[in-house]
Amino acid sequence: MILVTGGAGFIGANFVLDWFAQSDEAMMNLDALTYAGNLQSLASLGADKRHIFVQGNIGDSTLVADLLAQNRPRSIIHFAAESHVDRSIHSPEDFIQTNIMGTFRLLEAVRVYWGGLNSEAKQRFRFLHVSTDEVYGSLAKDEPAFSETRRYEPNSPYSASKAASDHLVRAYHHTYGLPVLTTNCSNNYGPYHFPEKLIPLMIMNALAGKPLPVYGDGQQIRDWLYVKDHCSAIRLVLEAGRVGEVYNIGGCNEKPNIEIVQTVCALLDELRPRIDGKSYREQIAYVTDRPGHDRRYAIDASKIEHELGWKPAETFETGIRKTVQWYLDNQGWVSNVQSGAYRTWVEKNYQGRG
Repeated sequence: MILVTGGAGFIGANFVLDWFAQSDEAMMNLDALTYAGNLQSLASLGADKRHIFVQGNIGDSTLVADLLAQNRPRSIIHFAAESHVDRSIHSPEDFIQTNIMGTFRLLEAVRVYWGGLNSEAKQRFRFLHVSTDEVYGSLAKDEPAFSETRRYEPNSPYSASKAASDHLVRAYHHTYGLPVLTTNCSNNYGPYHFPEKLIPLMIMNALAGKPLPVYGDGQQIRDWLYVKDHCSAIRLVLEAGRVGEVYNIGGCNEKPNIEIVQTVCALLDELRPRIDGKSYREQIAYVTDRPGHDRRYAIDASKIEHELGWKPAETFETGIRKTVQWYLDNQGWVSNVQSGAYRTWVEKNYQGRG
């Protein structure tokens, strides 16, 4: 058995679904089901006995210790995190509690559990920590992409909290010998993405006839990674990565935000045209930039390619088409996650930016 934290979130849910599409090994899925955790994303698993869901917080040391002792997982994949930069600007303490204190308490419980294993199980055990490229800060236009040895320079409460969690994971390896692996990924996109993030927000606002809010000049550059490619990389790192190492995972798709929005508009013009025959581009609205907005991220994924043979299978063109089509085909899922709390958040974040 493996244990996954945050397996009802965007990346976590995609990983869980991908896992059972390729493996019969059982999985315990621990998720607090905060606003971005959604069991409907895992509805296709139904009553699958291989998938054991537990609602709970990684910061609940007693719960985590009991789950470890009772189920004895061979590996842990740690997705659970607060992950939205805008939310971290409005409510930074949530990020400190979950990403730093939660990871610390999880590591403590795992350290005790791992220490009690026999030598063979100890050798086999892995703790894989899923992190972000945002810990590295911002790149100038012509700077080389982030490598695993890049200095940490986080610029938001979110990225600072993830940087702290990365350091804790590293420290537990070097101090206690815990067999850890860390991955730092670029911007993910794909099915089951909570609609506060750029691509699903643009899709849903476009279909609803609402403005498509683009921060600043829209020239912030990100490296876009299709979520199922990310899942395949995590599986590979878990099984073949070198203990104590960091692996950067990128999509090799550097694009400015405005180009992403324009691509979404073009696909919607093709797949779900506006009734009036006009382009969805007419709904694009530039709004005041968010504080401390990093200008460019880019991932150098050569290490994982050279060591483990991984490359993304999707181009941005193939991945974004699949993504837009998924949202068009799954309007029920979107409607169910767009709760009153979500609407209140959107109003709070974008009010006064026009």
